[in-house]
Amino acid sequence: MNLIAQYGPHLPFLRRYARALTGAQESGDAYIRACLQALSEDPGLLVEASSARVTLYRFFHAIWSTTGAKLETSGKSAGSAPEARLRALAPIQRQAFLLTTLEGFTRPEACEILGKSVPELEQLLDTAHREIEQQLSTSVLIIEDEPIIAADLANLVEDLGHKFVGNATTRKHAVALARKVKPGLILCDVQLADNSSGIDAIQDILADFDLPVIFITAFPERLLTGERPEPTYLITKPFQDDTVKAAISQALFFHAQAEPLA
Repeated sequence: MNLIAQYGPHLPFLRRYARALTGAQESGDAYIRACLQALSEDPGLLVEASSARVTLYRFFHAIWSTTGAKLETSGKSAGSAPEARLRALAPIQRQAFLLTTLEGFTRPEACEILGKSVPELEQLLDTAHREIEQQLSTSVLIIEDEPIIAADLANLVEDLGHKFVGNATTRKHAVALARKVKPGLILCDVQLADNSSGIDAIQDILADFDLPVIFITAFPERLLTGERPEPTYLITKPFQDDTVKAAISQALFFHAQAEPLA
């Protein structure tokens, strides 16, 4: 199989990653061209990994790291909020964060790309998430009818440095409370106390506010039907604390309207 057939399908995604990593499309594409030029001159530079996509990203990192691995900007504008947040992360933390969030690589795949062990990668991700949380501390509304679960989530939210602003147990209560406290993030169950729907509550709330929502539910099949827009962030109960923490980091980081606390 030639290089184009093997790696060509992955190039659009590598361009997306390079743009996020460098902070600008122009500089991201410049690194892609450098990779392609190097490969055209010596295809033997590619060392096969567990998949063609991992191989390509690992080679890109070898090229990128030789330049000092800096986040570049075109100078024309300050960039988007996510780009500004990326600039606050050290290069290696930025790589680990983007590979596992934006690009969806598994932990072992990200380790292959970065040449890190799993414990090293977890430490990088933990640092990245903590730094992101510090940048994006916000107010969090929880919609959950199980008191113990709601309390656990409230503690988790506060441990991350966010402000817990209340818990609602019904659709009506959730909408009223959201309008009152104007949260920056919502953690929401699907089945609520009076048999009302968390999905309907969120639709009502999003008619008034633009904010990220993370669904935490024992019934993911109710949201993954393919019949309507599905949530970006969906966690299945019983959940792991680290999974919720990672989802909160991703939701706040990539939501353009996310605002820190005053």
